[in-house]
Amino acid sequence: MRSSRGLLLFVFISGLVVVSACQQVSISKDARARSRDQQARTSSSETYGPPVKLADLQDKAIDESSGLVASRTSPGSYWTHNDSGNGPFIYAFDAKGQRKGVWQVTGATSDDWEDMAAGPGPKANTNYLYIGDIGDNSNERSEIIVWRIPEPVIPSTDNGSTEKKPEVTEAAEAIRFRYPDGKHNSETLLVHPTNGRIYVLVKVPIVNPGVYAADMPANTSQVITFKRIGEIDMPGLAGGILTGGDISPDGLRVALCDYIQGYEIVLNDPKASFESIWTQPLQTVDLGKRKHGEAVTYRLDGRALLATSERLPAPLIEIVRK
Repeated sequence: MRSSRGLLLFVFISGLVVVSACQQVSISKDARARSRDQQARTSSSETYGPPVKLADLQDKAIDESSGLVASRTSPGSYWTHNDSGNGPFIYAFDAKGQRKGVWQVTGATSDDWEDMAAGPGPKANTNYLYIGDIGDNSNERSEIIVWRIPEPVIPSTDNGSTEKKPEVTEAAEAIRFRYPDGKHNSETLLVHPTNGRIYVLVKVPIVNPGVYAADMPANTSQVITFKRIGEIDMPGLAGGILTGGDISPDGLRVALCDYIQGYEIVLNDPKASFESIWTQPLQTVDLGKRKHGEAVTYRLDGRALLATSERLPAPLIEIVRK
């Protein structure tokens, strides 16, 4: 009996070992297949040169640069804002990192500002800034807010304004949004340069980040429900947590970034709908050494990308197209 029991136990254990080994081989093959498929969809960009550090931002009040956009009213200058808990301020600087001043966004609150963009608005021939109060680390917010203001003119030299004595913007409009499928934490705000359509990309560490969109509203007093129009197939091993982005001035490219590096998506057919860009493969872009990268933007001419970091000293990095 002992011999029979021992034989049966041996056969049973051997069977478990074989099944486990087969499962491991299957899982390993699946993982390798997913990795190969992901690499096929995400290629390194050959259209950009190496990252160059232009300067450190001189304004030490910019200690968590979380959004970045090239000025339309004052070419050669840039806007940024800090992350949550800093107050409704935007900061101007030039390509040498020299400060140009501080503006308080009139009538706005700052819960968790995460990104900003430039685009058209209700008045023709007027440049607007959009500031995304879209962060929600605890997934508690039933609504998020995008603040819209006419872009101030940035002086050629530092105007001496500070957070204690800031310049002030025109009154901000609060555009309120909700998601159609629950609450999300987001850090990427995009505005189309021609039609003003607003995009928010979810910051998701496990599954692919969803892309949500809404047309620019005529009435900002009502809460607008986004439409989920796609997702970004992020390379998980390279970060994959979206922290910022921008649409190129010609509306044919999208730049994105995570904590580690940058990405670009290109609309290969200029006549195609912009929405088809979300199905295109990502190309990786080296954004240089950033300690906590959350902001990327196109230069006003679209021929370069610029990036900053949330940690001091905050570098201003430029990556020029070849």
